[in-house]
Amino acid sequence: MDSAPTLNSVPSAGRASSLEGAQAARRAWTVAALTLLALVAGAAFRSTTGALLEPLESEFGWTRSATSGAVAANLVVYGLTAPFAAAAMERFGVKRVVAGGLLLTAAGSALTTVMSELWQLWILWGAFIGAGTGVMALVFGSIVANRWFAARRGLVMGLFSGANACGQLIFLPLIVHLAHSPGWRAAALAVAFVAALAVPLWLLGFADRPQDLGLRPYGENPDDPQPDPVPSPVPAWKLAVVVLREAACRRVFWILAFTFFVCGWSTNGLVQTHFIPAAHDHGMPATTAAGLLAIIGVFDIAGTVLSGWLTDRFDPALLLVAYYGLRGLSLLFINTMLAPAIEPPLWIFIVFYGLDWVATVPPTVALCREHFGIQRAGIVFGWVFAAHMVGAGIASTAAGWIRESTGSYALAWMSAAVLCGVAALSLCVIRSPGRRLPPGRPPGDAAGT
Repeated sequence: MDSAPTLNSVPSAGRASSLEGAQAARRAWTVAALTLLALVAGAAFRSTTGALLEPLESEFGWTRSATSGAVAANLVVYGLTAPFAAAAMERFGVKRVVAGGLLLTAAGSALTTVMSELWQLWILWGAFIGAGTGVMALVFGSIVANRWFAARRGLVMGLFSGANACGQLIFLPLIVHLAHSPGWRAAALAVAFVAALAVPLWLLGFADRPQDLGLRPYGENPDDPQPDPVPSPVPAWKLAVVVLREAACRRVFWILAFTFFVCGWSTNGLVQTHFIPAAHDHGMPATTAAGLLAIIGVFDIAGTVLSGWLTDRFDPALLLVAYYGLRGLSLLFINTMLAPAIEPPLWIFIVFYGLDWVATVPPTVALCREHFGIQRAGIVFGWVFAAHMVGAGIASTAAGWIRESTGSYALAWMSAAVLCGVAALSLCVIRSPGRRLPPGRPPGDAAGT
């Protein structure tokens, strides 16, 4: 007789656990969707710089090296903001920090419409838009993925990485059209409007941690200990520096920083900034080149999602060896493929390079988590990401200087190809420290160490 209540309580507890799990899953994917929107917006705002180079040069008489320098400032500030933004998110919460980044981006873009001097472009593209979009960099995505997902982290990071392509895909052709029809000021105001409009949506729907809502991360084993959600009392800037000092003592950090430096050099700094003017040098209309860059974004979405799926199942270091090696191979031939019209070989590059564009992000995030632990992974990746954008900034300036000095981008493409080859070789010495699966975790959902 006494056993009846116990038997009846088992299915009741099971139902409660199932309902809690379903609620956690719904909330986690809602947060992921809002994160995707913020990442799309950040990528879209940054993509405007390459599209506005020629209109600004035409109106103000600035040189390509001068405007490329402003882009370089934007990329470097964007990257260096990331680790401090990650530390600020740990200290003050993701919601407030990202809302501040959106407002800063809106202000910077709106103020460009009244600028008249080159130094103002550097400040607005660098300090305002660089810092504002730096808050919405993929470091922010890695924090959300680590906090809200115990399962499918690689896949989620693949989706977040693909958001970069979505922003480019959705907004870049529109920005180019606005810049060449109503004028570049209309394009800048469109960016400011979208950034400001995103703030209330973000504040209403986002939550910093599942623990704040009495939930567990999606896919987490109920027997796992809950992390302490109390913010660190250490100032954000100091926490970022302390983590850098600790990480810098390990060889794996420098390899990841170098390879991501090369990643930034060969993507944001070179292709995203200079593909449109380089194609225009070969007689291709700017609107056509912008469309091709957007198509690269289409294939980037597929490539990064696939990369996230692969990262959950294979050694991320070996994936990176393949990604950098193949990227370097594609860059060897791009200069010979550009022409006034779109020839078939160029389509091969667009598809191939698109699939590899930011496929490097999910395995790099996984290696940061596995080698430095989940509590430090966001800030460590922030510093690795900073190296990415420093590489992008140097490449942006260097490619502009090469174009002015030689009249061609050929040397810029070749140098990026060589760097990709060196990056692939350097990764051969990294091995994952072990991808343990907690009890009850389905195969392929490595949480890292």
